[in-house]
Amino acid sequence: MATGYVDILKAPHAARLLTGTLVGRLPSATGHIAIVMFTRAEGGSYTLAGAFAAVYGVAMAIGQPLLGRAVDLFGQPRVQLPAAVVSALGMVLFAAVGTDALLPAYAAVVIGGFFTPPLEGGLRALWPNVLGGDDRVHRAYAMDAVAQEVMFTAGPLLVTVLVALWSPAAALLVINAIGVCGALSVILSGPSRAWRSAPREAHWLGALRSPGLLALLSAFLFVGMAMGSITVAGIAYADDHGRESIYGWLMAALGLGALVGGMAYGAREWAGTPERRLRAIVALLALCYLPLTLTPGVAAMTVLCAVAGVFLAPALACAFVVVDRHAPRGTVTEAFSWLVTTFGVGASLGTAVAGPAVEIGGTPASFGVAGAGGIAALLVLLATRRALADPISPSNATPSTENDRSGAAEPGFSSGHQA
Repeated sequence: MATGYVDILKAPHAARLLTGTLVGRLPSATGHIAIVMFTRAEGGSYTLAGAFAAVYGVAMAIGQPLLGRAVDLFGQPRVQLPAAVVSALGMVLFAAVGTDALLPAYAAVVIGGFFTPPLEGGLRALWPNVLGGDDRVHRAYAMDAVAQEVMFTAGPLLVTVLVALWSPAAALLVINAIGVCGALSVILSGPSRAWRSAPREAHWLGALRSPGLLALLSAFLFVGMAMGSITVAGIAYADDHGRESIYGWLMAALGLGALVGGMAYGAREWAGTPERRLRAIVALLALCYLPLTLTPGVAAMTVLCAVAGVFLAPALACAFVVVDRHAPRGTVTEAFSWLVTTFGVGASLGTAVAGPAVEIGGTPASFGVAGAGGIAALLVLLATRRALADPISPSNATPSTENDRSGAAEPGFSSGHQA
């Protein structure tokens, strides 16, 4: 299983790009946590802390596809590095003004969130030219999904350590300084500097003019909702059992399941179209969320969480390939950024819905939101089969461009859309 991943990391620039992107995304993975801790340390209420974190998340959700479109138009170095620097400066301003002056504080948080560089979409635009064959790109997408789980597990731990060793303000500044260094590592690489988007049709909708992409985004809004609800449901479960540490075990189990599932998915080649496979994976994802509503004892619940996590990374990895196939020519970074935004907005909705669900129906009801999200995602994919069955034609591809993977297919495809 590990041989294929080692082969990818041995490719020129691959390890640097993956590591730099993960490091560069540290602020987006942990910014909301650092903001909450800093606000509380400044004497702000939980309501204010939550408001700052929410504004940061909304600003990031708006900024990602817009910056992704700018990357497609002007290249990675001209957008990614300035955005990373401005975002970090926004957080420096937030740490400097504190939480008493609300208007400057909110403005600083908006700047920090909106200008978060779209490194995630940028990396996926680079993989095809760095790795070459579709089989390696497919495996890289799976590795990318697994790496996300590692980042979202290790990142909060790093913030906690920085707060314990120094202060919440120091944590806020350090994670953003690290993020700029990660972005700089990516942008100074040869593939990033040489990358150019395919020529694109001028259209105000950009990537969103693709019906297939809209269908995928609609489905992953609900996948994100399922994931967001589990965060609140896990806290409620831990409260029911009187130990905060249980929440950490449940989240670790989810991450471990995603790690195993993602590595297993990327270790083999798959026949058939990714759209059909995505429906099967999301169906399994929903099926594995439903038993969480049983809320058994801690040991059994930990196992159920691990099983529930198995199909998340494969769903993301398969979705990346579907984005490739349905993104209009010259919009690949924007399209991937829309997926990031939609998933994040869905997670926020899931968090918002799971809270009242706990109050109304208890912990099982909050886990039921996750199951409902998975089912809703599957229903969207089933209802939009026709739109997803018609990917952008590979005949539009321009061989000299570095991101035009609209006709990309995973190994084994016989759909007639192989690059």
